[in-house]
Amino acid sequence: MPVPFAHDHPFDPTYGMDLDALLAVAPPEPPRGFVDFWRARRARALTIDPAPRLENPRRAGAHQIFDCTYRSTDGVVVGGWFVRPATGEARRGLVVGHGYGGRDGPDLELAAPDTALLFPCLRGLSRSARPDLSSDPNRHVLHGIEDRDRWVIGGCVDDAWLAVSALLALAPAVAGRIGWSGLSLGGGIGALMLPWEDRVDRAELRLPTFGHHALRLTLPMVGSGAAIAAREATHGGVMETLRWHDAATAARFVRQPVLAVLALFDPAVPPPGQFAIFNALPENKELVTLEAGHFDYPGAAQQEASRLARARTFFGGS
Repeated sequence: MPVPFAHDHPFDPTYGMDLDALLAVAPPEPPRGFVDFWRARRARALTIDPAPRLENPRRAGAHQIFDCTYRSTDGVVVGGWFVRPATGEARRGLVVGHGYGGRDGPDLELAAPDTALLFPCLRGLSRSARPDLSSDPNRHVLHGIEDRDRWVIGGCVDDAWLAVSALLALAPAVAGRIGWSGLSLGGGIGALMLPWEDRVDRAELRLPTFGHHALRLTLPMVGSGAAIAAREATHGGVMETLRWHDAATAARFVRQPVLAVLALFDPAVPPPGQFAIFNALPENKELVTLEAGHFDYPGAAQQEASRLARARTFFGGS
């Protein structure tokens, strides 16, 4: 198929696949014990009291913004921002996950008047920077990868579960009406945390990474995925960790409604991996396709406006 955009990558970011081919990508089978592994991990994470703390209140339109910290596993303190209605009580909650570029502040695009939002910075990144973790995505993603129980990505999933706990501590009235919206890294983390998280009732997964590792490691790409592929090529053995942290494997166990925003052209998160996640979702799923992800292209602003309008409706639903 013709490549839709001029680009300077030495490979085709469509990987020669159109929408029909992408919708036919089969997700990987789970290793024996996959469900028990994740349920036990969540149970351990939820023994932590996140003890969220708020500082530096300021007003932004109909909302109040605070700098926020909370406790996660492994002694990690997660930094971020908490946003709540300036007047009245929040009726709905939303946890917003970021990409590997981190986050400089809260993004109020999904801040409905009745919504409380938490914007965590996953361990090692942005406001959760640590001396023992590089903030460079190409190094961060390799931290602990030789051990399935120590890989930093599992710790990031812990951070996501405890973000939900922190949100509930700060806005208890949102219980039963909490969403997750994650982009790229945050989309992959969302797919990994969602099946075992009964406090989240719906999720938006945008350009989600970590889908079908065995396939994507065979594909050329840029970014953190390329760093993992290079480690496998030079050292080997990483698949033993990756197969336990495959977002497409986890997605088959998701039961909440999911709004999946996926790209047909993406040099950083290959579309076959993104669609493997969507294809694994068993039900209650909706697909929004973008012409490209992790890439500037004509029409991007219009597509993003449409995506945002759909997301607002999705998270406003019952």
